[in-house]
Amino acid sequence: MRKIAIVTLLLLSTVSMYAQRKTRKNKTHKSSAERLVEISTSYGNITVRLYDSTPLHRDNFIKLVQEGFYDSLLFHRVIDSFMIQGGDPTSKNAADSIMLGDGQAPGPERIPAEFNPNYFHKRGALAAARDDNPEKASSNCQFYIVQGKKFTDTTLNEVECRLRASNPAFYFTEEERNTYKTIGGTPHLDQNYTVFGEVVSGMDVVDKIAAAKRDGFDRPLQNIMMKMRLLN
Repeated sequence: MRKIAIVTLLLLSTVSMYAQRKTRKNKTHKSSAERLVEISTSYGNITVRLYDSTPLHRDNFIKLVQEGFYDSLLFHRVIDSFMIQGGDPTSKNAADSIMLGDGQAPGPERIPAEFNPNYFHKRGALAAARDDNPEKASSNCQFYIVQGKKFTDTTLNEVECRLRASNPAFYFTEEERNTYKTIGGTPHLDQNYTVFGEVVSGMDVVDKIAAAKRDGFDRPLQNIMMKMRLLN
C-alpha cells in the first residue's frame, strides 16, 4: 500500500467541477447544526466544525471519535507552513523514529471523494489524507489540518499556471485569492483532497504542533498525542 500523504502537486479534477465554481456564491453556508469535535493535545485544544455537505466524511469521523479510535494516536507528520497530519492507528505505542502513515481503520479502505467547490485549502481547513488512487478517494481515518502560508497574486498566478497545464479550466476565484493572500493556506491541494471541516478555535495550537522539531520522515521528535470528543 502506498504511503498516505499529502503531496505538493497533483492532477486536477474534471472540467465540470470547475464549471460549478463560476456560479457559486462567495459566502459559504454554515449550518448551526454542524457538529463540533474537540481535539486535545499536550500543546492545547483544537476545535473543528464538520461540514454537513460532506456527509460521508462527517459521519465516518464522528463514528471514529465516538468509538475512541483516535484516542492516544499521534500527529505523526508535521511540516511547518504546510499542515499537521494524524489518525494512523499504527502510531499508537509506535517505537520512536519509525516512519508512520500506512495504517487504516477497520472496514472499507477508502471513503469516496466529496469535493465541494465551496471548500478549499485555506488556513485551518480540515481534510482527509489519502494514498495515490485515480478516484482521489480518502483514507478511512487519516486527516490533516492546514497551517499553510500567505500567497501573493504573483505566487498564486504561478500555481494557477502550473495547474492549468493539466486542466485549462482551472482558476482561483476572487474569494479564494483574497483568502490565500490574507489568511493563507495550501492552494495546490484544492479539489484533490476532500475538505470536510475547519478549525473554529485553536489555530495557535496547530501552529505550535507544525513547528515541532521533526526527523527525516517529518515525524515529531517528541510524540504529540491526541484525544477527541464530540462537543455537540
